[in-house]
Parts: sequence; C-alpha cells; structure tokens
Amino acid sequence: MDADLARFLRDELGHAPTGSVGQWDVRGPVWLWQGSDGAPAKGSWYFLTIDGETAQAIRAAATNAAAWGSVYVEATIGNTTWRTSLFPSKQAGGWLLPLKAAVRKAEKIVEGTEVEARLALAS
Repeated sequence: MDADLARFLRDELGHAPTGSVGQWDVRGPVWLWQGSDGAPAKGSWYFLTIDGETAQAIRAAATNAAAWGSVYVEATIGNTTWRTSLFPSKQAGGWLLPLKAAVRKAEKIVEGTEVEARLALAS
C-alpha cells in the first residue's frame, strides 16, 4: 500500500487498515555512534540507518509511537530475530535500528559490515 494512502487511512479511520502493516527489507552498513568529541565512547551503540521510501512506509504504518517517537519492531538479521525499537532520526530523515551486542556477536557484525535486516511492526 502506498505510504501516503496508508497515512491518510490511518488518520481518517483512527488505525491502520488490516493488511497495511507489512514487512520491510533494508540493507546498509552498520555504523558506530560517535560522542560529541568525535570518538566512540565505551559501550557505544551500533546502528543501521533506515531512510527513503522504507522510512516513509514505516512512519505511515506505525500507529502507536512509544517514547521519543520510537516504534516497536521485530527485526531479523541472518538467523537472529529480536524485538527492539526504531528511533527517529532527523539527520537521516528516517529511523535508526540499534544492534545490541548479542546480535552483533551472533551474526559476526562489526562497524562497516553491510547487513540486510527484515523489519515488522510489533506491539
């Protein structure tokens, strides 16, 4: 379903129509959060950026934003599936998917690794 149509229907009906919430496949390099000094802090988080049409489709389909405008999702990379939140990113014009240490270890992901993730909205 077109992202603009899904947003219009959600606004008109008060919820996303049945079947409008799908899965999205995203691909990109994993990057490490840098502190204000430009250096990664100990325990810094790793992220995958979600932008473009996929980001718009997620925004249109999301009906229950959580804290700070985040959206609950179920994410899968390789053989690892977990529940997490996407965080809005003004800089990216989309979302950030955090990759916790257990996921990176299981899938052998380091900074710069090109990954493919499947996302689905979760409640």
